[in-house]
Amino acid sequence: MAKNDPYAALRYKEFNIFLLLRFALVFGWSMQFVVIEWQVYALTKDPLSLGIIGLCEFLPAFFLAPFAGHIVDKKEKRNLFALCIGLFSLISFGLFWLTSETIESSWETSSILYGIYGLIFFGGVLRAFFGPTIFSLIALIVPKYVYPNAATWSSSTWKGASVFGALCGGFLISWISVHYTLGIIFLLVIIALLLVFFINRKPILNSKTNESVKESLKAGLKFVFNDKVILGALTLDMIAVLFGGAVAIFAVFAKDVLDAGPKAFGLLNAALSSGSIITMLATTYIPITKSTGKKLLVAVFGFGVFMIIFGASKFLWLSVLALFFSGVFDGISMVVRQTILQLKTPDEMRGRVGAVNSMFVGSSNELGALESGIAARIFGAPLAVVLGGTLTLITVITMGIKNKPLRELDLQKDIEEHYEDVKSS
Repeated sequence: MAKNDPYAALRYKEFNIFLLLRFALVFGWSMQFVVIEWQVYALTKDPLSLGIIGLCEFLPAFFLAPFAGHIVDKKEKRNLFALCIGLFSLISFGLFWLTSETIESSWETSSILYGIYGLIFFGGVLRAFFGPTIFSLIALIVPKYVYPNAATWSSSTWKGASVFGALCGGFLISWISVHYTLGIIFLLVIIALLLVFFINRKPILNSKTNESVKESLKAGLKFVFNDKVILGALTLDMIAVLFGGAVAIFAVFAKDVLDAGPKAFGLLNAALSSGSIITMLATTYIPITKSTGKKLLVAVFGFGVFMIIFGASKFLWLSVLALFFSGVFDGISMVVRQTILQLKTPDEMRGRVGAVNSMFVGSSNELGALESGIAARIFGAPLAVVLGGTLTLITVITMGIKNKPLRELDLQKDIEEHYEDVKSS
């Protein structure tokens, strides 16, 4: 029987290297997002320009994702990952160059702005490939019975790097300027590029080399939409983030609802993120493979409940507490979802399934921010969040009743079988 080892994935050298380079990449990417938002707003003084940044990244990432999944399944994953990081380094260097004093003094503001938008669009193209490549590579670094632990560490690393990257980006802007902060980001990407070559090349597991793009994309989408467990897990995440989230309007709550100013804005963000990170790390010790489907449903339901409490709260302490527990449940659902995807996806289709996952997650994050803004404008921020949380609860209840395979999912048996296979071999 497979024993729960909280450090199982960390006992594989290549996985440690992967975590280190992923932290460097996400840390840099998060800093870059904050710094570019600051720089663009400083150039335009127009909030719409911030929306254009999100649009420039979302459009290529969403529409190229299915094609990217097809490519990922046909290519060697380590080298493809290295190529993506190498191209991302060009974006980082381009942004570093565009914010230099020489360019700022000799170029028109509109030219600099269009240059930034162009690089962000290119970053969206790369993002379409990053998601399925990383999803596929993890499965080739550790054995299947370690997937749940690997998913936990990988998700925790991603979340931690996102939070601290955004935090450091804000401080570094004031300490060393936008230009030099972007220089640090470029160095982080180069470090990640060097680290990726400490991972060995991996075999290509998709044997259908003559499959056309159309056939490949159709097969990937058909698999996802025919598998009730995977489709259910992706749908729950999409609805929760699209309608239940409120990150995009935290500033409205801090300023207008709670009347607590910028410090409250920081507290609200920190509460949600810290709840997620703590829970993700806790799941390395607490197995989530037993009654997996029920745990996912409970986690998303709990997220919705505490978002409703947050939307209705008029007290800062209650709002912070509600967001902390929202983060706790969100962390559980993220780890469970990633575990389900890793264990239920055939090796030869990981790129395409990872691409569909990127479409669901990516679209829900960007469109969720847009939905939050529109709903807050129409209904007011508190009611918008309460309605979003309520819709999340309705979705969970419906999914729990209608989707029996997801409700009864228990991955422990799969883990035991993979563990016994490894022991016998």
